[in-house]
Amino acid sequence: DGRLRLSRQGVIFKNSKTGKVDNIQASELAEGVWRRVALGHGLKLLTKNGHVYKYDGFRESEFDKLSEFFKAHYRLELAERDLCVKGWNWGTVRFGGQLLSFDIGEQPVFEIPLSNVSQCTTGKNEVTLEFHQNDDAEVSLMEVRFYVPPTQEDGVDPVEAFAQNVLSKADVIQATGDAICIFRELQCLTPRGRYDIRIYPTFLHLHGKTFDYKIPYTTVLRLFLLPHKDQRQMFFVISLDPPIKQGQTRYHFLILLFSKDEDISLTLNMNEEEVEKRFEGRLTKNMSGSLYEMVSRVMKALVNRKITVPGNFQGHSGAQCITCSYKASSGLLYPLERGFIYVHKPPVHIRFDEISFVNFARGTTTTRSFDFEIETKQGTQYTFSSIEREEYGKLFDFVNAKKLNIKNRGLKEGMKQSYDEYADSDEDQHDAYLERMKEEGKIREENANDSSDGSGEETDESFNPGEEDDDVAEEFDSNASASSSSGDGNSDRDEKKPAKKAKIVKERKPRKKQLESKKGKDPNAPKRPMSAYMLWLNANRERIKSDHPGISITDLSKKAGELWKAMSKEKKEEWDRKAEDARKDYEKAMKEYGMGSKSESSRAERSKKKKKKQEKQMKGKAEKKGATSKSSSSTKSPAKSMSESFKSKEFVSSDESSSGESKKEDSEEEGVASLPPSSEDSASGSD
Repeated sequence: DGRLRLSRQGVIFKNSKTGKVDNIQASELAEGVWRRVALGHGLKLLTKNGHVYKYDGFRESEFDKLSEFFKAHYRLELAERDLCVKGWNWGTVRFGGQLLSFDIGEQPVFEIPLSNVSQCTTGKNEVTLEFHQNDDAEVSLMEVRFYVPPTQEDGVDPVEAFAQNVLSKADVIQATGDAICIFRELQCLTPRGRYDIRIYPTFLHLHGKTFDYKIPYTTVLRLFLLPHKDQRQMFFVISLDPPIKQGQTRYHFLILLFSKDEDISLTLNMNEEEVEKRFEGRLTKNMSGSLYEMVSRVMKALVNRKITVPGNFQGHSGAQCITCSYKASSGLLYPLERGFIYVHKPPVHIRFDEISFVNFARGTTTTRSFDFEIETKQGTQYTFSSIEREEYGKLFDFVNAKKLNIKNRGLKEGMKQSYDEYADSDEDQHDAYLERMKEEGKIREENANDSSDGSGEETDESFNPGEEDDDVAEEFDSNASASSSSGDGNSDRDEKKPAKKAKIVKERKPRKKQLESKKGKDPNAPKRPMSAYMLWLNANRERIKSDHPGISITDLSKKAGELWKAMSKEKKEEWDRKAEDARKDYEKAMKEYGMGSKSESSRAERSKKKKKKQEKQMKGKAEKKGATSKSSSSTKSPAKSMSESFKSKEFVSSDESSSGESKKEDSEEEGVASLPPSSEDSASGSD
């Protein structure tokens, strides 16, 4: 796919995938043919030097317009010729320029551009053509075999004549003559291995232990020289179109890795006059310097293309690249002046003019990193993941400066917002869940220490039984009456219990206070009014975020403080008035709330007094009954069991000499609600 532009000067076609440009001057055009092809209609252009260009995808209605344009500006008749569709496989072969045409009668059946032929082999009455693989097609034609019948003419072998015609125009490189220079044992990342690079006048020869590659300079699209992040190595990247192939693998990029410390002295296999004439001062016969400099200098002179280096981008660490992962392999992403290049596995080059939009996304595995997504106009998506979040600001500024579309810019839950979320999600003070877990951990530790001190049980380092004891202690705290006086059968158990109970009593008082304080807070009570500063901050928070994309919550607070401090007195007065209005509204609401709560509190007090009166009456009856009854311990009076029922389990001590009066006082302090004797006994029995 690409764009075809016809002008008075000539025809220009730009490949939208690779960016390669075909430029045909109007003076070079020899013939123009219009014909019906598989996809609509096609245009075939032949030049005077034998090159053929074919473009498909035209509509039938466009013929008249093109024909008139060719007549007016190129002085060419656009001829209409149809292909033969009889389906015959017997015909004649005609060689014309760079094209092999198989004809039946006067009509062509198919044409083969000989520049696509990678190999030509002969057999008995047979010629086999092998082709370069087409990367843009799902299925590629790899070979065609022609049967050539023997002729009666002596001295001329038709098979050899056919092969020679093909080879004279085919893209089959044969190493003839001496190399200009040789670089030995260079480290190559793709294709992987150590290769000798022989530099010939028209092509590059990679000679390895297993494979050989011949790369014509015409297939070199771009050259890149990229510094490694460690500042000790250099990548030299050669972009190829069409790529070199090994079996089913295609290498679009040739990547060489050099150490900056390696030096070389180079002598070109040419005399000084030839060097001067050929390279016009760009190279000299004898050169010396860093190995990467020499290779890049020779390649630049022979290929006649500029070497692309990183621009003014600098990452968080000061390097000109960003460490990231692409397709599960870690590598380096280089933001260039006109595109991005990723090395090294697999290498990717994306030009800015083919980018539809970019996207900053939250990291999938951890919040300490983010993903950088690029979608091209063809719909291909590239995701560079695991980029350190410190690189976000630098990369965002770079993308912004290059005026690339950012997919989630401007949305409320967009990039800036989402980045703020994960930018600060690691900070302890804002993580509510983490705070809660820490608090629970502290409580567990305290309870575990208390229970292990009191019980005297053995503890293990890797497994802490104190945590289980903690659960038991909580049961005692929350339901003291249910766990009272569980029987006098085991004296050892009774001796151990008081120590535990004494501990639990200490913990219980603050817990009661906590419950009371919580009960004291009324959810219906009016909320306190905000200060002038907080009202201003709430109104301006989004504006500050939009002015400073990617700003963290802590930095946002600092920035807001600075802005508030710098604000004029007149502007502050406006917010002071708003705060004063909010305070008056609050006071008014509190008065209304207070009137309602007073009536409720008076009702509660009356019910409390009534309960206390009932308790005193019950106590008095119990004391009277206790004075009159003098029966044995086996037949205990209900009064005695009643008085015992007031003794909370927490206050039963191991010392039997404690007076009854002090026990009564303890039970009164504790304020245990009186229960009927039967229910109390049944509760203790069930324990």
